[in-house]
Amino acid sequence: MTVITGKQLFKSTINILKTPKPILKGLWHLQKAKPERYMSIGLLLEEQAIKNSSLIAIQFKDQRYSYEELNNQANQYANFLHEYGISQSDKVAIMLDNRPETIIIALAVVKLGAIACMINTTQKNAILEHSLAVVDTTLIIADEIYHSTINDIKEHLSPALQKNIFYIPALKAPEHPIKFRNISKLVANYSVLNPDTTPKIQLKNSAFYIFTSGTTGLPKAAKMSHHRWFKSMSGMGMASLRLTSDDVLYLSLPLYHNNALTVSLSAVFGNAATLALSEKFSSSRFWDEIRAHNATAFTYIGELCRYLLNVPAKDNDKQHGIKKIIGNGLRPEIWDEFQQRFGIEHINEFYGASECNLVFTNALNLPHTAGVTPLAFTVVEYDNDEPLYNEKGKMIKVKTGGVGLLLTKITKRSPFDGYTDDKESNKKLFKSVLKDGDCYFNTGDLVKYQGFRHISFVDRLGDTFRWKGENVATTQVEGQLNEFNQIDQTVAYGVELPHHDGRAGMVALTLNCPINEFSAADFYQHVTSVLPSYAQPIFVRLRAQQEITGTFKYKKTDLKKESYYPNASEEIILIKHPEQKSYTPLENSAITAIDEKQLSF
Repeated sequence: MTVITGKQLFKSTINILKTPKPILKGLWHLQKAKPERYMSIGLLLEEQAIKNSSLIAIQFKDQRYSYEELNNQANQYANFLHEYGISQSDKVAIMLDNRPETIIIALAVVKLGAIACMINTTQKNAILEHSLAVVDTTLIIADEIYHSTINDIKEHLSPALQKNIFYIPALKAPEHPIKFRNISKLVANYSVLNPDTTPKIQLKNSAFYIFTSGTTGLPKAAKMSHHRWFKSMSGMGMASLRLTSDDVLYLSLPLYHNNALTVSLSAVFGNAATLALSEKFSSSRFWDEIRAHNATAFTYIGELCRYLLNVPAKDNDKQHGIKKIIGNGLRPEIWDEFQQRFGIEHINEFYGASECNLVFTNALNLPHTAGVTPLAFTVVEYDNDEPLYNEKGKMIKVKTGGVGLLLTKITKRSPFDGYTDDKESNKKLFKSVLKDGDCYFNTGDLVKYQGFRHISFVDRLGDTFRWKGENVATTQVEGQLNEFNQIDQTVAYGVELPHHDGRAGMVALTLNCPINEFSAADFYQHVTSVLPSYAQPIFVRLRAQQEITGTFKYKKTDLKKESYYPNASEEIILIKHPEQKSYTPLENSAITAIDEKQLSF
């Protein structure tokens, strides 16, 4: 869809107004969500544990937790942590895979007014060490399977933090290593009563830190306040997605992802619905798990939808209970095919980032759009890596149907929580954009303005690209790969692949040794040891020298255009080969296989 028409808008509005109750409920809660209000995620859970005590809050495999049981278990962890010394504003790092304990512990932490720092479980070595340091971690709770990962960096942690590490037994084959402190056993005898700290928490207080890779390289911790969580609950969960207590929302995204912790959990809790939690996403098991849980909705990212489409069609593709889905990144070229093949009634696409101060949501169920927002924003013209200005020194708005840089206005109604690092927060702000003194958050995203306050996502800007549902910071990749002893310079970027969402990682390398002496196997070992799997480059380009601009910046635009088809005959292209644990020369047969959908990553 290029633009939204008045006819489409009118028809869709009339359609959703046939059931106005959930919309009015959401708007009522949204109006009540004032930053100064004494309300919190923990208090909402306590209310649901009274009003809807027997309703199922979480399903996981064959386990079931009612709202009362969920609250009781969260209280046991909260009361233990409180006695241990955790208090308001302390930071508790949670490094757990998808399992009920992840949610229970996060809820326990926020009941104390402390902050649950949701660690991306693919992090390791210097990146993990940085994430723990940047939030000034007080205590770590990790899955047993990450014991060795934490041990690898333990000597670099503060003496106090080294003493404050707890583990949850692994779901499969627990080993209980030396010095294993099983927190699940320690909390067993603690009170199930609500801690007296929860009513003292205000919506403006931070609840979670979500780690996001930005253009500066290493992960940044984006603040997620109770206020933003409640706005997501009210605006998206109630007014837009419109779940009820009869709904079951299936979640296969990792719980450290904002789509899981904020979007999904708030939509469920706000409506006393059920969260059906999967251990991890599997395209082959996806619909079987949907049916087993009797799910009526699920959460997605665009890549997930493409993976499901890539599975050969089956006769039972529409034999499920899914009526609506919520997520972001569903590309226009597969939107209609996905909706028709699986019989989805409402695709609640939205736009929002962990650090962004507002959200667009497809409440009206229009095709190919990230939806609408009632809050202030603008889309400005953008060229040559910068916004364009008029003769008065102000940015220029795009016309309807135009593509530009999305900026979201910072106001009392939509404040910018920012990152834990104030300098990083300030880098994301533009001032005096349209009028003197105004202030906008720079999303770093190109969007199409579709009219009637609707947008659709186009592409990411800057030194970040998206792959496998994760943001990859090119400077992080460059910094880690430059440590390899045969590399002189690394230029990292993302390239488009046919039949894939996002961009695959590629690096152009200049070496400090002859190209024929480059050890691809040793380089592979280095890559896999220092970078999470989603950030590991698929393609490697070996060059005699890097091309730079007049301001000494690498010419990444040309590299992206050339992709894995370089014109320079003397340059070698390698492709990641996990079976051989090396990077091997890219053959024409592999290129053909990629183009013809026979080889995927």
